Amino acid sequence: MIYFHSKIVAVNPKGLILIRQTRTIVLVVVVVVIVIIIIIIIIITIHNNEPDIIIRDNEKVTCMFIDVAISGDRNVIKKETEKILKCKDLTTEIQCMWNVKTKEIPVIIGATGTILKSFRKYVSNITGKHEVKELQKTAILGTAHILRKVLM
Repeated sequence: MIYFHSKIVAVNPKGLILIRQTRTIVLVVVVVVIVIIIIIIIIITIHNNEPDIIIRDNEKVTCMFIDVAISGDRNVIKKETEKILKCKDLTTEIQCMWNVKTKEIPVIIGATGTILKSFRKYVSNITGKHEVKELQKTAILGTAHILRKVLM
């Protein structure tokens, strides 16, 4: 750390201290600007990584991040890991801010209804009744609808 010897000249009505040496003021301004830039970068990264659905349960003191995607059949595994890694920073922030346990739940279905082995485990963590066949059927009907629009 660099220390400069300086004398306080006066205190203006706003409470700011006027310092005789200008090098100290420049150093303080540069440090403040760097801190502001780092805070902005952190906020932007976390802001861009928002999950699709957030469920907070105050009774169980838990928070679930549900990320939904319909991807190409070849990319289902890749998309699942991408969705899990996407929420890591936000998960850490929410755990610190809200003092809750968090879970990331990726709901990834291929365009033709392909699912991973872990899909049923993830869907069972979501409260309510969910049938895997119905979710697959919805994905297939959505794909058929898009193809019909494009080809006709």
